[in-house]
Formats: sequence, C-alpha cells, structure tokens
Amino acid sequence: MKFNFITLFPNLVTPYFSDSILGRAQTSGLIEINCINPRDFTQNKHKKVDEYMVGGGAGLLMSAQPLCDAIDRIGQTHVIYLTPAGKKFNQNDAKRLAKLENISFICGRYEGIDERVIESRVNEVFCIGDFILTGGELAAMCLCDAISRNIAGVLGNANSLDIESFEDGILEAPSFTKPNIFNGSPVPSAFLKGNHSIINVLKNHMALCKTRFFRPDLYQTLKSPNFKEKR
Repeated sequence: MKFNFITLFPNLVTPYFSDSILGRAQTSGLIEINCINPRDFTQNKHKKVDEYMVGGGAGLLMSAQPLCDAIDRIGQTHVIYLTPAGKKFNQNDAKRLAKLENISFICGRYEGIDERVIESRVNEVFCIGDFILTGGELAAMCLCDAISRNIAGVLGNANSLDIESFEDGILEAPSFTKPNIFNGSPVPSAFLKGNHSIINVLKNHMALCKTRFFRPDLYQTLKSPNFKEKR
C-alpha cells in the first residue's frame, strides 16, 4: 500500500513512520510513505501556496493550483481530505480502505483549502473528531495508522485485530498483567482459573459494562434486536 501525504511540512510526517510496527512495515515493503510538497508545484514566482479568501474573511486558504497539480502528479490514487465537515472516521472505514493500493491525504493548513480542490479531486472527506487542529497532518497520520494495521502482515499477530474495540460494536474488555495483586487491587479471580469459556463470558460482560460507562452512544445501538451477547 502506498500512502501519499500532500503537505507543506514533510518533517512532521516522516518521523512517525520510521519506528516500531509501521517502521518495520515500511522496511518489509508492506507500506510506503511519500510526502509531496505543494510548494514544489506552485506557479507563483514567490513560491506562495496560499491566498486571501474571495469575498473576505479572516486567514488564508491553500490555493487550488498547486494542490491540484500535486495530486495529478501522483496519478491513480484515492484522495482523502481531512476537515471538520467530513464524516466521522471509524474502524469500518479503516478496514475498507486497507484494501486499496494507493491513498493520498491532503493535509490542509491555514483556514483550509480552496473548495474547488475538494469538488474536482477528492474522493472522500473525513473528520477525526469535533475539534480543530492547526493542520491536517496529525489527522492524516491517524487515518494512515488505522488503515495500515489492517493490511495483512503489518501486525505480528493477525488475531490481534479480532479482539479490539469496535470489532463487535463494543469496546475491548479490560486487560491485566502480572502481578495478580497490585497495590491491593486483584485481577478478577476467574481469569486465573484457566476456564476459557467462563473467561470469555466474563470478558464480554466487562466489555459491555465498559461500553455502557464510557460510550453510552455505542451502548444504545446494542439494544437493537440484531445484537446478541456472546456466551
């Protein structure tokens, strides 16, 4: 999978993918990270990539020409733009996009980008939450990370994907390590007895409780007739 970041600040992006799981994924050729700077494509003699908004307004927008030319240079690719106006990105999106071969993220700056870029070049628009960032790089890296770990071979143990939060519409159950008692707080006794059927039932119940407490919005969807609690 090839990921392209269209960004004015490549040094914000590349270090994140140089270590750990995604670093190994790059080394093994499972993913490829490229940064394309729209400043390299601007036709402005001063290398400007931003302009004041037509009709007035505070701040500047990234111009259409350098962004469109940068995207066109990439060739066949699925273009994603991160903006508060977009659909909330979720795990199902990550799994779906992991099946593609080439994805490009437009990392906006200033007050965003010229709307005509979205209309003419962008395939999907996403949001990672109801808050504002100073630039699109962080949001794009979040999507890239989530997508990458769903590509076959990126995770050391593919079974890890089966027990994560959101896989069954609920959060992942609490997990514990040794020692069995830490600062007077014990691991649930059922976890220590080796009966995996009982452990699975308990974990599912704990996952439901966790979802109800932390994400009541998700829990409400579990009340539908189609949801069946695991036993």
